[in-house]
Amino acid sequence: MSTVCEFELNGKQEVFEFGKVAKQANGSVLARIGNAVVLATVVSEFDNPVSEDFTPLTVQYIEKTYAAAKLPGGFIKREGKPSDFETLTSRVIDRSLRPLFPKGYVYPTTITVMVLSADKNVDLQALALNAANAALYTSNIPIKKSVCGVRVGRIENNYVINPTPEQMENSTLDLYVAGSKDELLMIEMKTISSSQMVEVDIEAFTKIHNANEMNEDTLVEAIAFAQDALKEANLTYEKGFETSCKEKTEVELIQFTIEESVINYVRDTFSNEIKEAIKKLAKSERATQLKDVAKMISKNDYCATNELTLSTIYEAVSVVKREIVRNMIVNDKIRADGRGLKDVRPIDIEINILPSAHSSCLFTRGETQALVVGTIAGPKDGQMYEILADKGTSVDRFMVHYNFPGFSVGEAKPMFGVGRRELGHGNLGKKALEPTIDDDYSDTVRLVSEILESNGSSSMATVCGGSLALKAAGVPISDLVAGVAMGMVVEGNNYSVLTDIMGLEDHDGDMDFKVAGTTKGITALQMDIKLGGIELSVLKEALLQAKDGRIHILALMEESALDIVPSSALPLVEQFAIDPSKIMVIIGKAGATIKEIIEKFTVSIDLDRDSGTVKVSGGNKQNVIDACEHIKTISNNAPARKEFVKNIDFEKLYAIDEVVLGKVERVVDFGAFILLPKGGEGLLHISKISKERVTNVSDILSVGQEIDVKVLKVTKDRIELSSN
Repeated sequence: MSTVCEFELNGKQEVFEFGKVAKQANGSVLARIGNAVVLATVVSEFDNPVSEDFTPLTVQYIEKTYAAAKLPGGFIKREGKPSDFETLTSRVIDRSLRPLFPKGYVYPTTITVMVLSADKNVDLQALALNAANAALYTSNIPIKKSVCGVRVGRIENNYVINPTPEQMENSTLDLYVAGSKDELLMIEMKTISSSQMVEVDIEAFTKIHNANEMNEDTLVEAIAFAQDALKEANLTYEKGFETSCKEKTEVELIQFTIEESVINYVRDTFSNEIKEAIKKLAKSERATQLKDVAKMISKNDYCATNELTLSTIYEAVSVVKREIVRNMIVNDKIRADGRGLKDVRPIDIEINILPSAHSSCLFTRGETQALVVGTIAGPKDGQMYEILADKGTSVDRFMVHYNFPGFSVGEAKPMFGVGRRELGHGNLGKKALEPTIDDDYSDTVRLVSEILESNGSSSMATVCGGSLALKAAGVPISDLVAGVAMGMVVEGNNYSVLTDIMGLEDHDGDMDFKVAGTTKGITALQMDIKLGGIELSVLKEALLQAKDGRIHILALMEESALDIVPSSALPLVEQFAIDPSKIMVIIGKAGATIKEIIEKFTVSIDLDRDSGTVKVSGGNKQNVIDACEHIKTISNNAPARKEFVKNIDFEKLYAIDEVVLGKVERVVDFGAFILLPKGGEGLLHISKISKERVTNVSDILSVGQEIDVKVLKVTKDRIELSSN
């Protein structure tokens, strides 16, 4: 029997229908807001536990194109590889709901969210998480806590909960927060750039680009606003879903424990050896050293007497290692590599080390190293993609691609396709850097981050190297952006916040979050909380400590930026404006004129028909200059045709076969444009100039020459001529 729950939350009507479809799943729901409908299901195999100590959870968010009444793009008319948005949304749902599963829950579980009907005014990412939560909460899986997500926008300095995509176009903030009624579990944030006209003097204004960075106090205020909305929503869900909940199944939580006596033996006898092992900063070296300690212990009489296996001993070594790391941080205020809690590892920066690339930056921080390479291309070279609720195709002109090969952590494995982690880190880098790029910059920029070494915070090394690569490529940015990864360790009532965490601290800590921004404030943030929640006062403390680390890194980046020498491979670009009404003259019939210029001068040309902006780029400076002069000459010799077309109806002025005296206005490859006596101009095509074959128009006609021409064809805004 199906049940329906309806709620009014944040000005939107939400409808959840249980027990109607997908009834063989452990939990399922049809969730609706407006015309958007998603199906969320959860399935768990209680009779098929895995042998490892982790929860095998898989989350899939899938968009069906029929949901927007359209076919899949491309040759194959069937949904295939997930889009970046689908993958990133799957990550958001996973990171929000995974903390709900108790330790020892080792049963394969899959959460699937399918978009069945789309609505361009509905935030599908928020709806997907809330639907997945509803399916999980009402299932027979032993979880009794609701988690949902809210998006916060900032429009005209006012916070808005769950703004529509249309409202987000006017927002300066995109903050997504997931949590229960009393705990924050996941935060993603980015600022959205904008431009404003600022008065320079009484008669002049100038456009100012704003990255809209947020200071720490304002960000905490926005998160608190989201937390209030989360509390209201989760209380509403828990109360409303109660009658739709299935009876919870009693499931054994597998305890992967070893005897306390074994841990005590390792702790009391071999702590010094383990302390030495964790000083090995590289992941592979540290793992090898810890295994060597375990092998050494296994040879003792104690292990033989108690019949302990090597795997049991290694597990005990890992437990003691974690205790040592956390105790050093919380009680001794020192870290495994000898740093204080607020210290940033040594940084080395080299810019434009690749001679054939447009720009490059090798950014090294401790044992983490990112090589970020920039490539500049024209506006038409961006990445095309589709948004489900939009009928057309969009173009992304700023891309950040992150690659994490096995050799970066000493692992012998081949490189395969891009995984969810790589997409997530690349997306975080894009969020951090994009607000600083000038809104008027129309070229396509691709940054590729190759992680060559990794010991924590490779995504933030990507941000630092990426910002310097942008500057080295001549991309107009408002400020440099630096990123720093923060961590936290909590023992009882004591806690320590760590700046610039390494892999060991990420693995054995309770929280990691990444903060990126300029000297003015934060542009992007990503946080995953393993504790089950965090106080806002502690979060603010961590953000302020992150600010100190960010400012320190930015000072080193600014110093390196002073010595940037542009790459010789960087294309030379000249930009100028002409009368927009003359753009078609530059293009020519069927693009013939612009093609001739491109081939003659070996350049690339981008034209903006609305503004009249002409951008010429190429590898040879003189060719670029000559091409610009050529375009300006054509433009200066051409009348503003838009005015003629707008005010003259040629069909009323000229009759077919009428012969008139005209003047050659300009000569082009495919013919000549003739200024006519009653107004307007007509095209005398090269094939109509003479009965003989004409190879070069300028051999017969010259600008200013008067000739008799016959009208062949007249439309409302166009005249075709032949010589009389």
